[in-house]
Amino acid sequence: MRLLRTPEDRFTDLPGFAFEPRHVDLPDPHGGLIRVGYVEAGPADGPVVLLLHGEPSWSYLYRTMLPVLAAAGLRAIAPDLVGFGRSDKPAEIVDHSYARHVGWMRAFAFEALGLRDVTLVGQDWGGLIGLRLVAENPDRFARVVAANTGLPTGDTDMPKLWWAFHDAVENAQVLDIGRFVQSGCTTKLSEEVRAAYDAPFPNEMYKAGPRAMPALVPTRPDDPASEANRAAWRTLTELDLPLLCAFSDGDPITGPMAPVLRRSMKGAQGLDHPTIQDAGHFLQEDAGELLGEHVARFVRS
Repeated sequence: MRLLRTPEDRFTDLPGFAFEPRHVDLPDPHGGLIRVGYVEAGPADGPVVLLLHGEPSWSYLYRTMLPVLAAAGLRAIAPDLVGFGRSDKPAEIVDHSYARHVGWMRAFAFEALGLRDVTLVGQDWGGLIGLRLVAENPDRFARVVAANTGLPTGDTDMPKLWWAFHDAVENAQVLDIGRFVQSGCTTKLSEEVRAAYDAPFPNEMYKAGPRAMPALVPTRPDDPASEANRAAWRTLTELDLPLLCAFSDGDPITGPMAPVLRRSMKGAQGLDHPTIQDAGHFLQEDAGELLGEHVARFVRS
């Protein structure tokens, strides 16, 4: 597997992102090492909050949440998925699979960092990957925050707007990362912020990850990830881990999943699930500090 690594100077002076860059090197089953980049904030001995981003963003998405969580005494860790941010980027679309992304984040969180009693915050693909981690490693987690995400099995069709996004990514000659992030926000991003979302991808060669992810979502019952996700559903519905749904009011793609999760998950029963007002799909961008406050309150409660 051929890996690309974004030059560090691409990350210089990004607005609001003065966090020390860190990384771990994971053994690649096919040989060599894969570097996973991450940032963190807060006391090293604080309760751990693992912040997983989705498509096509990176840990920059959590820049306004990290200080809020740190101020609450939490150790907030935001990795970049493989293929995104400062993490190494497999150069071919076929190098990406749902199972591989789950395995990479499992190795990052548990083998490299040895995290325990984790609060997961998963949005978009951060939930698709993170909920699998919870179902397959429940002893490592203390609680879950699902934010504009789900766990599709391919047994029901995806919304038309999601298919429009899928087709736009598939057909784009030049994949405009900043524009796609902007399309999922209610606030207008500055040119500097849009450029920060573009920063990990110097040219089209680096974008195999963002290009691959829509096609990895299970959209038919016999998808390679469908049975693993069904098994995860069976486990998650019976887990006692507290599960908070913190969805926005302006995401037509994942919005319908909020009542399903609240109704289906044993750990969601009896909780006061917030709805983040005036926010889109990327609610961390539109209302990051508010979401951070909800997460901090959930952990401390």
